[in-house]
Amino acid sequence: MGKVNREPFDNAAFLAAEGPGRSISNFLPKHNFFSQGDAAHSVYYLQAGRAKLTAISKRGKEATVTLLAPGDFFGEESIAGAGTRRTVTASAITACRILKIATAELLRVFEAEHKLSSFFLKFIVVRGIRTQADLIDQLFNSSERRLARTLLMMAEYGEPGKPEAKIPRVTQTALAEMIGSTRSRVSFFMNRFRKCGYIDYNGGIRVHKSLLNAVLHDKLPEENSSRPKLLDPAPSKARTAKRAKLA
Repeated sequence: MGKVNREPFDNAAFLAAEGPGRSISNFLPKHNFFSQGDAAHSVYYLQAGRAKLTAISKRGKEATVTLLAPGDFFGEESIAGAGTRRTVTASAITACRILKIATAELLRVFEAEHKLSSFFLKFIVVRGIRTQADLIDQLFNSSERRLARTLLMMAEYGEPGKPEAKIPRVTQTALAEMIGSTRSRVSFFMNRFRKCGYIDYNGGIRVHKSLLNAVLHDKLPEENSSRPKLLDPAPSKARTAKRAKLA
């Protein structure tokens, strides 16, 4: 008997359709796909819509960890093994279409189809790089620059294809949580971005390429330009003497 030629595995087809251990569901905004602390038994793939991952501290403070776009996996902690718990809550920002894959089925396909396992591994590596970049951004950049970078990522500047014309509705509070600032500062920066022509901001947010150029060429307005500079107090005899002892 001749050898049967099997069709090459198609990642896109696998992630677009239901099958053994895979189901597709549609959800309305604000729906929770899973909650922090839940048992982790499956991995999710966002086919359409926008979603977010949030975490709550032991003191009850909630923070947005990251936003999700079509083509993102989430809930991958379930691969760590039995007894794993969700470390975040995943919820819909807009109407979403989700592919839910049972962990056991996904691991079986990984073993049989290295094309999918390589695709998934690349996604995890890219997400790790992005998380590292977010941490560096948080440590070294101003809150205004962090906000600009977040808006550009949400508009998918730098991704293949055309950037989104409009960012799905997101609150200033959520943006503040993502960049480690306050809602009032986010409001101040958003108004300034609008005056500079970097964004259109009237309920929804439309990001222009001029914001990308401003970030790349380090031409954002000074973060504290609206604040008065603090001057050193006039030197006193006691202060001068104290400095002389330290010298």
